Amino acid sequence: MVEELVAAGVTLVSAGAVYVMAAARVVKQYERGVVFRLGKLRPEVRGPGFTMIVPGVDKLRKVNMQIVTMPVPGQEGITRDNVTVRVDAVVYFKVTSPAEAVVRVEDYRFAVAQMAQTSLRSIIGKSELDDLLSNREKLNQGLELMIDSPAVEWGVTIDRVEIKDVSLPETMKRSMARQAEADRERRARVINADAELQASKKLAEAAKEMSEQPTALQLRLLQTVVAVAAEKNSTLVLPFPVELLRFLERAQQGVGAPAPQQPVQEQRASLEPRSDPDPEGSNSGQD
Repeated sequence: MVEELVAAGVTLVSAGAVYVMAAARVVKQYERGVVFRLGKLRPEVRGPGFTMIVPGVDKLRKVNMQIVTMPVPGQEGITRDNVTVRVDAVVYFKVTSPAEAVVRVEDYRFAVAQMAQTSLRSIIGKSELDDLLSNREKLNQGLELMIDSPAVEWGVTIDRVEIKDVSLPETMKRSMARQAEADRERRARVINADAELQASKKLAEAAKEMSEQPTALQLRLLQTVVAVAAEKNSTLVLPFPVELLRFLERAQQGVGAPAPQQPVQEQRASLEPRSDPDPEGSNSGQD
């Protein structure tokens, strides 16, 4: 009799241990458990920790409550200004209602991924290229609203959406580079012209001051000579007034000019022998 009781007790303990092992479940801190009893959703959601279900009757499904990072594959599209681009994005979302995420949609991850791709293509078609490149914050907010509207019904909340990269065709990149280069050249020319204008005004003021003080011009000339000599050049360029050169040229012409020539008739008259007007001399010559 005692042996039978011991055997029955061991059997009950073994059956209890098997039942506990089959019914015991552990839900992690970042998870929530949704229980289906005979296919019907139970209203209570199991929290983190140890929990029990009815083996063979209940089915526990765990739902991750962490923020999920989902990359959106690159989507090609044509912008509003007819430019073909390829845009990559990333979506951050989390489950707020485990029961709705399990019941309302078959696979909420796949659903969010497809909605993100569709919304990304739509936002590309509604935007211009300049907005995609420089005004991403506004586009991120619009993309977040487009994905979050249907996701709320699935028990999912979109935390944020970020556009990672915008790929442009090579021809468009070269065109944008030429445009940027032309714009920089235009600004450089404007700055250079402005500098020339300011320099001309300062030079005009300096010339006015030097005209009142002639010695200032000589001092400026000496400063120029000193500045040129400081560079250790073998050739020294010295400015020289043109008026002084003309004066020296005229002086040289006056010193080295030949004497004026006499007329030819006067020269011939001077070479002919002169006749003696004395009559006595003439008579003696005849004798």
